[in-house]
Amino acid sequence: MSSKVYFTKDLSPEKVVELYRALGIELPGRVAVKLHSGEKGNQNFLGPSFWKPVIEEVKGTVVECNTAYGDAYGGVRDHTGPHLKLLADHGWSRYFNVDLMDAEGPDVVWEIPDGKVIKENHLGKNIVNYDSMLVLAHFKGHPMGGYGGALKQLSIGCASAAGKALIHSGGASSSNILAWKKHAAQDNFCEAMADAASSVVRHFSGKIAYINVMKNLSVDCDCVAVAEDPCMKDIGMLASLDPVAIDQACIDLIYAAKDDPGQARFLERVESRHGVHTIEAAAELGIGSRSYELIEKE
Repeated sequence: MSSKVYFTKDLSPEKVVELYRALGIELPGRVAVKLHSGEKGNQNFLGPSFWKPVIEEVKGTVVECNTAYGDAYGGVRDHTGPHLKLLADHGWSRYFNVDLMDAEGPDVVWEIPDGKVIKENHLGKNIVNYDSMLVLAHFKGHPMGGYGGALKQLSIGCASAAGKALIHSGGASSSNILAWKKHAAQDNFCEAMADAASSVVRHFSGKIAYINVMKNLSVDCDCVAVAEDPCMKDIGMLASLDPVAIDQACIDLIYAAKDDPGQARFLERVESRHGVHTIEAAAELGIGSRSYELIEKE
């Protein structure tokens, strides 16, 4: 069965709200808004002013988790104190309620009985305080996953530092934060992301929505302290109730941008990291469909 994916070329903050309303869902109770708040020094992430109207629309709380890579990769978000300071410096705490979900342990652990690679997901414990979730993804490339979209926000984004290590290492370690340097095949990492994402989708079943923004299309993630500048022109925004369909639609739009001189550079990043395999694995786990209907909104 095809899923509905709404698309617009209008990249205004107001249009984000229109796309959300087009989904016909009203997220209940306390809404967790999962987004990427940006690493210190990153120049491409989408800031509070862009997301403000839709966060206010759902009366949401911005949620994040600590990273696992630390200052070895130029980041400051692996410890709660510096991470909270950065959230304030980037303006998130000024405009919204902000919850660093794994600021205090212990993590919550969700079982993944049908997981391809990992059988449990370690998440910031505060995730259980929310009734629903809005996933706001800045779609772009990623140094390890090939691309970053809704599935990455669900998996690595919601995982605690230990959970991130578990995913990156293909299930090898939740304590060695650099274990991914020795992790198994790339496809195992992609499948571990799909596994982790599936646990979040199932937890919020029927009470979760997704918006992907194809702007500032760099091959690097917003977690990179000094990312490569965007290589492609902005494409637009998408919204769906299906995380698989929305990421697949974004990938298809990249492939369709044949006249963009940066397309080859972006696709090299996606293909060399087997990025689409995350989408394939998530579909096989039954959390969404790669078949979709793209509905353009003026």
